[in-house]
Order: sequence, then structure tokens, then C-alpha cells
Amino acid sequence: MSQGHTRGAVKPATPPFSPVLLLGMALKPVRPVVLQPIFDAMLKMIRRRHPDILERMADYGDRAVCIDPVDLPFVILLEPDPEQPRLTVLREVDPGSVTATIHGPLGMLIALAEGKVDGDALFFSRRLVIEGDTEVVVALRNAIDGAGIDLIDDISAELGPLARPFRAAAGAAAGLIGRMRDDFETLRSALIAPAVKDVDAQGMRIAQLETEIKQLRKTARRGGVA
Repeated sequence: MSQGHTRGAVKPATPPFSPVLLLGMALKPVRPVVLQPIFDAMLKMIRRRHPDILERMADYGDRAVCIDPVDLPFVILLEPDPEQPRLTVLREVDPGSVTATIHGPLGMLIALAEGKVDGDALFFSRRLVIEGDTEVVVALRNAIDGAGIDLIDDISAELGPLARPFRAAAGAAAGLIGRMRDDFETLRSALIAPAVKDVDAQGMRIAQLETEIKQLRKTARRGGVA
């Protein structure tokens, strides 16, 4: 699988203004190979705790899927061969070299993997965007839906005596991220409020001008008849 291709100048999904987007900016200088051990460990964990995911993907083992977290500067290449599965982090991938690509914010992709959101609703609302063969994406989603993935529980089960402090840290981190997300939304609203106000004012002025033009046209037609 080639690793030196571009994924396109424009992404189908727009990254939200969030703490993850800032993290993505900070990670831009980091080479994907530095992050690869994390994904290797994640794949091992999935094979131990949720082997049925790969078993359900047996008919699609030769169909690579690109998972594109639009708020991070890399993509994840999933090769679901039950015998030799691979989960590879790359800077970019050629869309023509994969069967399908799923674009979406990291938080939504994780929630989808854990079955916490309605995938159909996300796809129809374009908050998640699919390119390529939808059949393999549906198969992947169905395999994941039946697996009962919970990342906190799965990671905790791998940590033994460190499970309790990890859960505490994960809970604190989730609370912090939630508060940061609310703060980011408040900031975003404050930043765009003047622009929205100007757009509304311009819209009202345009509507007023259109009304005046229509009135002038009516007057002109009446004058012509006279």
C-alpha cells in the first residue's frame, strides 16, 4: 500500500472549532511513525477483546478503508484482513488506493465506534462523509455495532492495577474536555456574532432595495401606459 500520496486539497467535512483542532495543529510537526506504536497497541487490544469485529469483516479483508479525522493532521489506514490486520497512521493516502474513506471529526468517529451515536443520522446530515464503496463501510459499521466497544473499559482491562487511576484520570480529562468544548463554542459564537449581525443587516437592506426597485418598475409601467 503506497503511503506517499495526497488526499486532496479540500476535505469533504469541515473540522469543528474545538480542543481537538488545536491538538491537531500542535501535532502537525510530529511524524506519523512516532504515533504508530499507539495504533499497534490499539489493534492488539481489539484483537484480544473484540476478535469478532475482524471475523465479521472476513468477506472484506482485502478492502482497505481510510479513516480521516478531519481535525487531525493524519489519516488511519485500516486493512481488515482477519489473518493479518493492520491499523496504520499516515500523513496522507491516495483515495484511489483504498476502497472507501470516512471523513469526520475525531469525537464523532470515536462515538460512532462505541455505538453512542446514530451513524445513519450523521451520514445523512453530512457530519460524517463517505467516499468510495459504501458497502464495505456499512459492513464495518455493523461489525463495530455488535462488538460493544468501550474504549475506557477496554483500556482499563489492559492496565491491571493501574485501571482505577486510569479511570479517574480519564473521567477528569473528559470533564475538562467537555468544559473546554463549551468554552470554545462560546468563543466561536462571540467571534461570529458581529459577522452574522452584519449579514442580517445586509439581507434586510437588500430586501428593502428589491422592494423599492419593484415599486419603481410598477410606477414606470404606469407612466408608459399613460
